[in-house]
Amino acid sequence: MTAPPAGRGALDSGAILFLAILGVVAAGVPILNLAVPADSAFHVSTYFVSLFGKYVCYALLALSLDLVWGFAGILSLGHGAFFALGGYAMGMYLMRQIGTRGVYADPVLPDFIVFLNWKELPLSWYFFDHFAYAALMVLLVPGVLAFVFGWFAFRSRVTGVYLSIITQALTFALLLAFFRNDFGFGGNNGLTDYKDILGFNVQSDATRAVLFACSVVALAIGYAMCRFIVASKYGKVLVAIRDAEARTRFLGYRVENYKLVVFTFSACMAGVAGALYVPQVGIINPSEFSPANSIEVAIWVAIGGRGTLVGAVIGALLVNAGKTWLTGAAPELWLFALGAMFVVVTLLLPKGVVGLVQQVRDGRARRLAVTAREA
Repeated sequence: MTAPPAGRGALDSGAILFLAILGVVAAGVPILNLAVPADSAFHVSTYFVSLFGKYVCYALLALSLDLVWGFAGILSLGHGAFFALGGYAMGMYLMRQIGTRGVYADPVLPDFIVFLNWKELPLSWYFFDHFAYAALMVLLVPGVLAFVFGWFAFRSRVTGVYLSIITQALTFALLLAFFRNDFGFGGNNGLTDYKDILGFNVQSDATRAVLFACSVVALAIGYAMCRFIVASKYGKVLVAIRDAEARTRFLGYRVENYKLVVFTFSACMAGVAGALYVPQVGIINPSEFSPANSIEVAIWVAIGGRGTLVGAVIGALLVNAGKTWLTGAAPELWLFALGAMFVVVTLLLPKGVVGLVQQVRDGRARRLAVTAREA
């Protein structure tokens, strides 16, 4: 087996630089938050740690979508459902840790279950008082749903806009289900009022800093795994499926199997993003299943640069930072600004921000080459 060409391996110089930046952020931000005095110019506030930690979780979610959309041509408009399911799994663990500190002081039943006058813990809540079980469910629930959904959709050869509509219908169905009080997951209020995670106060500055670091590390691991996937032979087949699915199937590849595996893996990544998101924002409710949320994720990926991985991360960070600023300055303009960004990128920057940077770099290289030849 020969080595990949220079600069085109799973971890080329650009990928290593990106991972190094993430490593510095994961270590540096908590230090600047906890070890640097609050009156110092280098101090990072807890508000910033929590806010940027949320952005990092969004970046991991965008990365999971870019893997299937940018490299396999699967435009999923339901990835918000996998994100929310991972969040609910973590939220259920956090609710079980409240114990007698809840409003009703029941050692076993969460407050909303007592309020509904249920006498026993629903079967779906069993074992969620164990972190290991909850962590397993964070991966298993979105993964199983994606596997079952993909099994039927891909083997039925549902593609393109039809698949996108079906994924959106899936997340809307889950939205309606989780809104019901008798579904056993908090109804429209969702799960909130968390106290501890692994025995540590979830509201403390130290815990928030650790959660932030864990989110950045998870993003780095997810990015590295995606890079290895797309640089492998498997990744090359995914690109072939994206560009010419019928021809790839004619060559003998089991297209549905390739799509099913990457779709399931992507859903598990989204579940991890949701699980890290919930303890940092302090709540999970059915609004996370909103189809509009999944559409917004696709916009992040498009703006950053579809099929680039790092572009998905950049797009999520840029758009959400802009959302935070604009919704504070002029909240009525945010949706118009988001729509305008998507239209401009679609018409003028089809490869997103990362593609624009690459075009500028290639243009400069061509000009230097022409200058060298003329000299």
